[in-house]
Amino acid sequence: MPRKAKKAHFPESAPVGEIEGNCPLCGRLLAPPANRHHLLPLSRGGKGTPTVLLHKICHDKIHSVLTEAELKRSYHTIEALQQQEEIATFIRWVQKKPPEFYDRSARRKK
Repeated sequence: MPRKAKKAHFPESAPVGEIEGNCPLCGRLLAPPANRHHLLPLSRGGKGTPTVLLHKICHDKIHSVLTEAELKRSYHTIEALQQQEEIATFIRWVQKKPPEFYDRSARRKK
């Protein structure tokens, strides 16, 4: 019997009315596009665990740098994410951009 294919999870954009306050990762004012990040990945037992609303570019950067296993093992808090070297460099760069800035290249994996 063939295995059932897992459904890919793509985070949906947050409703505009839900986007307020600051991005916990970069500290800039939240603006669309924004979506929720599961601090503990869904694929690693994160269903029903806390989420944080991030700029889409910040969320994309996290997933372009770290694997789901790394997120679960070492980077399941905002503080830990901010201290990861490549993400810290990204934060310093993106903090100079306007809140609504989005660049698709942030999602590219090495």
